[in-house]
Amino acid sequence: MWFIFAIITLLSWGTADLFYKMGTDPKDKYSHLKIVIMVGLVMGIHAVSYILYNGISYNPINMIKYLPVSSMYIISMTIGYVGLRYLELSIVSPLSNSSGAVAAILTFLFLGQTMGRLQFFAVTIITLGIILLAKLEGKDETLVEENKDKKYSISAIAIIFPILYAIIDGVGTFLDGFYLDRILTEADANISYELTFLLVGIIAFIYIRFIKKEKIFFKEEKTKLFAAGFETFGQFFYVYAMAENSIVTAPLIASYSIVSIILSRIFLKEKLTKMQYAVIGAIMIGIFILGIE
Repeated sequence: MWFIFAIITLLSWGTADLFYKMGTDPKDKYSHLKIVIMVGLVMGIHAVSYILYNGISYNPINMIKYLPVSSMYIISMTIGYVGLRYLELSIVSPLSNSSGAVAAILTFLFLGQTMGRLQFFAVTIITLGIILLAKLEGKDETLVEENKDKKYSISAIAIIFPILYAIIDGVGTFLDGFYLDRILTEADANISYELTFLLVGIIAFIYIRFIKKEKIFFKEEKTKLFAAGFETFGQFFYVYAMAENSIVTAPLIASYSIVSIILSRIFLKEKLTKMQYAVIGAIMIGIFILGIE
């Protein structure tokens, strides 16, 4: 089932990326924090509903146990939201999702997990494909020059955001494989993460509303709420996929940048080159091989 769960996560997070970008306002310096608020709200509602519906006796101490993982994810995601203010989604997504390579290498080196030759070949295709997509997007500066929208402006400094995301998220994914294997169950880990995100969202709301005196109208943040919904839906299946096969799941889910790029081309009117289509095709072959295995 891990493969099905991973694919659900892949599609959900790819769609979430689209809504994140659509809901990002480059003129709003608190746009990234408003996304954090919405994600925290939706995740918090889901966590509480899950506990009540299933009659789970949840121990809040698990939030502290899982904090090393939760903090990596939340910090990386917040940094990623900042990057969306300055960069095209088709650049941010593949760069950020090279984190799968970081996670796979750490998992292989420190957790002692192994892969079959065919799986290793598939993981290599996916990882190299993601890196190549990032390079192709980074070189495609003509599209940005033709687009006068500040939302798509590129600077050397802004590139650092998705790179930082990749490193921090990769560490988080590596730790997740360890925690789900030895410390917490999938349900406890997911609930802990979502409740922690809720607390961070509350802190962000207090900061914007009462310290910076900025008004937040939730009815105007529907796009961010849609993004948060897809993010939470994908997260639910993510922990189960990671628990069953973390070393292969990590780079597989990282390929959700493919979905992000395709959707950005359709809805944000960006274009794919022939080489990009070829790379995406190669990554899809890698995903197919993992599914068969």
